Amino acid sequence: MYGSRTGHRHRAGISAAGAAVGALLLLAGCSSSSGKPDKPEKEERPTQRPKSTSPYWVNPDSTAAKEAAKLRADGKKEDAALIDKIADQPVAEWIGVEDPEGQTRGFTEAAAKAGREALLVLYNIPHRDCGQYSQGGAADGDAYRAWLDKALRGIGDRRATVVLEPDALPHIGDGCTPAQFHEERFALLKEAVGKIKALPHAKVYLDAGNPNWVTPPDRMVDPLRRAGMDAADGFALNISNFQTTEANKEYGDKLSGLLGGKHYVIDTSRNGNGPLAGADHEKTWCNPAGRALGEPPTSRTGDQRVDAYLWIKRPGESDGTCKGGPGAGTWWEKYALELARNAR
Repeated sequence: MYGSRTGHRHRAGISAAGAAVGALLLLAGCSSSSGKPDKPEKEERPTQRPKSTSPYWVNPDSTAAKEAAKLRADGKKEDAALIDKIADQPVAEWIGVEDPEGQTRGFTEAAAKAGREALLVLYNIPHRDCGQYSQGGAADGDAYRAWLDKALRGIGDRRATVVLEPDALPHIGDGCTPAQFHEERFALLKEAVGKIKALPHAKVYLDAGNPNWVTPPDRMVDPLRRAGMDAADGFALNISNFQTTEANKEYGDKLSGLLGGKHYVIDTSRNGNGPLAGADHEKTWCNPAGRALGEPPTSRTGDQRVDAYLWIKRPGESDGTCKGGPGAGTWWEKYALELARNAR
């Protein structure tokens, strides 16, 4: 079986544009209908992290921020404080199918206004997730190219770090994606890398799985190279998974050495307690109990090859309809509170 599943059907296409516009209005100091400035809600609104350690944008209108505000309004201050552990950190924005240009423009404009850069995930490759919880993606290569071009127009000349197509390459490596789709996938990813790097201030990282998925790491070398790794800024590890930071660095350093010293980023969003031991496949990757938030996002990793620890998976959103969870990408308060409560 497979060592990971992204477990995301993010609803960014439904709410992202509104969230980004709301963030812009907040940053601009919007006024009430009476013409007087709205009273600031510092205790309910996350602020940006220090730029020297975390240059990524904190969305003040994120789902976690809204849920924390609701909990406070209901008098549940302790629970709200736990959700703040998620809301106060920069978390990736997954770009949905509907209005990709509006989404990426909204997020990058809000980030630029705050003096930060947006962290974006492009996740719409044809035949994605092998028909599992996040099945779907673009209908074909042409549809994907059209969607991608719109998303990149929205980024424009603003700063963004882009994580490109979680699972796409590991699913080739583990045999999940049928062979007849491999050549198209390599071509689409290589084209996407080239287009992202043609933007003046965009970085791009290709997903390379995690230490418990496609092993040994030399099995990922050829797929990454065929997908445009030479032009990319590096690769991403542990997306939506729970492997420890130490295990990812051991795997990442080996893979980096095989790729001429390429840098990488690690998703630390939920790896604070590492993976669930001694469980079957689905219990390991899909809403496993007892997990915890990991290291906060930062570009100061103490490792010259590790460009950043990032929260790519959105903590508190379900991996899928397993173990009582809602649909993939849906906020699940019970799980979010457990992740935060267990955080060190």
